[in-house]
Amino acid sequence: MNKIFEVPLYPYERSPDQDAAAPVRHPVVIIGAGPIGLGMGIDLAQQGVKVVIVDDNDKVSFGSRAICFAKRPLEILDRLGCGQPMVDKGVEWDVGKVFFDDREVYKFELLPEKGHQRPAFINLQQYYFEEYLVNRVREMEAEGAPIEIRGGNKVAAIGTHPDHATLEIDTPEGSYNIEADWLVACDGAGSPTRQMLGLDFVGRVFEDNFLIADVIMEADFPSERWFWFDPPFNRGQSALLHKQPDGVWRIDLQLGWDIDKDEEKKPENVIPRLKAMLGDDVEFELEWVSIYTFQCRRMEKFRHGRVLFAGDAAHQVSPFGARGANSGLQDTDNLGWKLKLVIDGKADETLLDSYDIERIHGADENILNSTRSTDFITPKSEMSRLLRDSVLDLAEHYEFARPLVNSGRLSVPCTYDGSPLNSADALDGPIKTRPGSPCPDVPLGDEFLLPKLGNKFILLTIDADAPDVIEEDGVEVTRLALSVKDDRTGALKERYLGHASSAVYLIRPDQHVAARRPSFDDNLFRAAIRRATGKE
Repeated sequence: MNKIFEVPLYPYERSPDQDAAAPVRHPVVIIGAGPIGLGMGIDLAQQGVKVVIVDDNDKVSFGSRAICFAKRPLEILDRLGCGQPMVDKGVEWDVGKVFFDDREVYKFELLPEKGHQRPAFINLQQYYFEEYLVNRVREMEAEGAPIEIRGGNKVAAIGTHPDHATLEIDTPEGSYNIEADWLVACDGAGSPTRQMLGLDFVGRVFEDNFLIADVIMEADFPSERWFWFDPPFNRGQSALLHKQPDGVWRIDLQLGWDIDKDEEKKPENVIPRLKAMLGDDVEFELEWVSIYTFQCRRMEKFRHGRVLFAGDAAHQVSPFGARGANSGLQDTDNLGWKLKLVIDGKADETLLDSYDIERIHGADENILNSTRSTDFITPKSEMSRLLRDSVLDLAEHYEFARPLVNSGRLSVPCTYDGSPLNSADALDGPIKTRPGSPCPDVPLGDEFLLPKLGNKFILLTIDADAPDVIEEDGVEVTRLALSVKDDRTGALKERYLGHASSAVYLIRPDQHVAARRPSFDDNLFRAAIRRATGKE
């Protein structure tokens, strides 16, 4: 068993807040030191916002849990200062194969175009992800950043008020109280915060169960995603195989609905299933076993006054498609810059309503795709099964049928179409960079575009003139000037110009497009800045 599960990363230490005569008020308190809570804390602290993260645990999550991290979240992690360790340790992959019975019916490539700094996906155990995030927190603390993790601090009660929230926290040395101007709940699918506030999920729970087994073995399978429908070793069900670092392989086996979960998790029942899949001659060791049920649900709202929800605390999807942790990081990416503007008094707190609008849009998109995947993987009628099997048979020979196969539509970044922060599209440019879209990367000589955008408002000009700096109502926007003359690969023109000869983009701190035009117009871009900060 990996020793990482046993090492406290943020052990309990007594805080001065526990000896204060009155509850200490903090700008932001985050509940939960998992990937989403840590990511949220790092994002805010990098912007100079004082953050306290509380968690009743003191070490990484047990088991590999979330393992698939997509290109967009890796780009977000780059801005948080911890993307490179993940890529260095992770297993890169961009090819998936789909099998029906014992036949390969087709394969797909997730990132067919070149010119991106980050791969389509990496596989990495969640416990490494959490460790790297904690390492980043420690690095920031050493540099004097305003961030603190309090392990062994369990939130026992929450009170909400118009301008703050109150928290009662239990520790090994007794309880104490603190206050937060803003409270961000990142405390997972079971979210005690959600329960304490009497809030619930809406959505659907699917009648099926899946076994997860992390297996340590030496195998010559390639670094690809392999998915089986109705395989010989798990008849009438499905299976998934993924490679992780350290010789660990993730195996998912569909079990059906009416099962005894405790019995199915016992090694004497798991091992025969794995032998049927891998063969009797393959030696392996079980590292972790779990059983999960598909759920596609979300809160009706992610913002409740001074309390905001992110990650699994706000929404849940089935794991096929890798949309859980990936969408949670996009929550924090959307929320961080908005909360910073509100705290600094450069935007009204109504800007946070756009977090609700945009990330509910993202959650609904994920739930739709995840629900469709689940319905395809686990048909609930004989007619649905016949249709699915016919699609799989056709996909083996005919390309038109392959997009209909749904073994888990894999995570892609959300485009905030219809967001109130968007300005009307005024450029005859590529659809992939319309307002609301995340910026695609572009190679710029030996560098790439996204690191140059950073985490602030940018005016990206391509063969167009504009001021180097614009300040509008306290918000500063700096110019990044590019030209297609230096575009050796053609990617800049293809991804940002299309048929246009020049362009000016207003890009938000989360690297989503807020506005674009063929040339700079001072009044129109100032209006776009106000709109992107919730003032229009």
